[in-house]
Amino acid sequence: MSQQISVDPATAVLWDQSHSEHDMIATRTFGFWLYLLSDAMIVSGLFASYIVLDHRVNAAGGPGPGDVIHPVTAFWGTVLLFSAILAYGAAMVGLKRGDRRVVLAGLGGAFFLGGGFLLVEGSDFAQLALQGMVPERSGYLSAFYTLVLYHGAHLVFGLLWIAVMMVQVVRAGFTPNVVYRLLNLKLFWFFQGFIWIYVFSFVYLVGALHVA
Repeated sequence: MSQQISVDPATAVLWDQSHSEHDMIATRTFGFWLYLLSDAMIVSGLFASYIVLDHRVNAAGGPGPGDVIHPVTAFWGTVLLFSAILAYGAAMVGLKRGDRRVVLAGLGGAFFLGGGFLLVEGSDFAQLALQGMVPERSGYLSAFYTLVLYHGAHLVFGLLWIAVMMVQVVRAGFTPNVVYRLLNLKLFWFFQGFIWIYVFSFVYLVGALHVA
């Protein structure tokens, strides 16, 4: 049975300058950055498609931005999402100090606040569906649903990842594997907030200009 190796987050470095090779944490974090760049390219394509289709002509005589955009609902979702990001930031402070309780509290806060965001967004989409505003109705609605739900799907995965990491922190503590996973999750979670800034700005705020 292999022995668990513990790492002190307060003294751990992501780049070992005394050697020419990457350490494990630095290498795996760099690989995750490459994934985020590829994901950013996909999101850029979705934004380009949405901008092209964000026109009354592409609504095919159906509901347009002024009908499907609810900026106030999106605002409260934004508050919840960025509160979740702040909570994860608190968990990272706890990781730096090697305080397991702070890390778990921050992860738990991020989980519940992120879940609140998904509930707000899900309720909004449910109301749209009940009114017959579904993706197959027009090109505009297809672009709208694809862009926003792509971001939402990432948040669902992020919540599952947070739940798994809470279990690993409790069971294993701050081993090298747990630390690098928490760091990669931080990149992933913060990246979702970065993407939402653009979604909120270009979809909801611009769409609010069409609201009568």
